[in-house]
Amino acid sequence: MEIIETNLRDVKILRPQVFGDDRGFFMETFREKFFKTQVADFDFVQDNHSSSGQGILRGLHYQIRQTQGKLVRVISGQVFDVAVDIRKNSPDFGKWTGVVLSAENKDMFWVPPGFAHGFYVMSGQAEFVYKCTDYYAPEFERSIFWNDPAIGIDWPLVNGQPPKLSPKDAAGLLLETAEVF
Repeated sequence: MEIIETNLRDVKILRPQVFGDDRGFFMETFREKFFKTQVADFDFVQDNHSSSGQGILRGLHYQIRQTQGKLVRVISGQVFDVAVDIRKNSPDFGKWTGVVLSAENKDMFWVPPGFAHGFYVMSGQAEFVYKCTDYYAPEFERSIFWNDPAIGIDWPLVNGQPPKLSPKDAAGLLLETAEVF
């Protein structure tokens, strides 16, 4: 597994070694000891799987308590995945990094606790799977507006069209008024 640093401390891209031939491929997607020693010392307690159509944007989500680190990957389609540092005392506070995750590149993205997370579906459909370091707790979930100008995420919007949002995400707060860490 190759670990690729991003412009944000603690956020990493993980590139698995893929063994393939005319029959298909094999790859290891997670090994606890490697992850804990080379990426971050966390235990995972929940796995999630979502499916979304083109133009859907989910995020920017986080839990203010029961904070979740997420190890994310795409098993079908392609997304633009984003992490935003929302730790007030971090030198990277309010900064973002993004990566294209796809079934083809098989890359994974580590988004630690203390970061807001979101993704935008670039392909016709995408299936997104992720491991979480704590359980989903809707009472602690928060959302920062996807297009907050103070953050300035450069979303690769298909045909420049606005993304499709859930009502919760459409009502996301700006970073300056959001509850942060």
